[in-house]
Amino acid sequence: MIRYLGRRLLVTLPTLWLVTLVVFSMVRLLPGDPAETIAGLQATPELVAGLRQELGLDRPLAVQYWRFLAGLTRLDLGRSTMSRAPVVQELLPRLPVSLTLAAASMGIAVAVGVLLGVVAALRRRTWVDYLAMSVSVAGLSTPTFVLGLLLILVLSVQWRLLPATGAASWWHYILPALTLGLPAAAVVARMARSSLLEVLRQDFVRTAWAKGLSGRAVVVRHALRNALIPVITISGLQFGQLMGGAVVVESVFGLPGLGKLLVDRVLGRDYPVIQGVVLVAACGFVLTNLVVDLVYSLVDPRIRHG
Repeated sequence: MIRYLGRRLLVTLPTLWLVTLVVFSMVRLLPGDPAETIAGLQATPELVAGLRQELGLDRPLAVQYWRFLAGLTRLDLGRSTMSRAPVVQELLPRLPVSLTLAAASMGIAVAVGVLLGVVAALRRRTWVDYLAMSVSVAGLSTPTFVLGLLLILVLSVQWRLLPATGAASWWHYILPALTLGLPAAAVVARMARSSLLEVLRQDFVRTAWAKGLSGRAVVVRHALRNALIPVITISGLQFGQLMGGAVVVESVFGLPGLGKLLVDRVLGRDYPVIQGVVLVAACGFVLTNLVVDLVYSLVDPRIRHG
């Protein structure tokens, strides 16, 4: 297991390097100049030139990229061009907010998705199956910002059940988690249904029925456990997409997370913070895939990582 983890971590290094190259290149394509944004509309050309020199933006792109990589080896993401504070200090207070939102959303997605998928598979071609899949398609087709505004309108404005903005307590995370989790639950539900239907047609399930086992034992102990491998895979991919979708949701609900920080700093052309947020999200996605691979062996004992 230790050797496997070491190999996987080594394999992720080229991926993370490619992420740094792409994000470094993309942020330089953003319209506008960070020095001009900081200096303001009335700034003189001399002041703008001085700021560009102070921020290192007057140097060739290859030199800027090399300094960025050299800083990463020391876990130094640079300094924000807007606040002049270290990027790490900008990210750390907001990281728990984004992680809490992603974890809550993933919990909703897995719980609702697996439940809908199992019920639909066990009631195949009945009104229950059609209703569950219709709900899944509706959840998958609705944009997150539309769903979020609808939830705010109904649960916060009209019924006054939940707060619409802020992150003072766990109550504030319910609406954002539902906004992110329900569309992801639709994907999980469709995968759980198709995977469970495939497993229910296998010979070992027929043997379990022939032994006279109860329906719960056959479904839970035999069929469902073997059907969870594709569900775990799609859940890991959905977790990565949840981190991306949090950019919109955090802006809608006013959560002070990494997504909200990214939107604010893109508007301010804060290159170091943008690079830091994207790199942290990429590391989270890579680690999620690694955890998914390790969970495989817990669900299916036949899988071993050597």
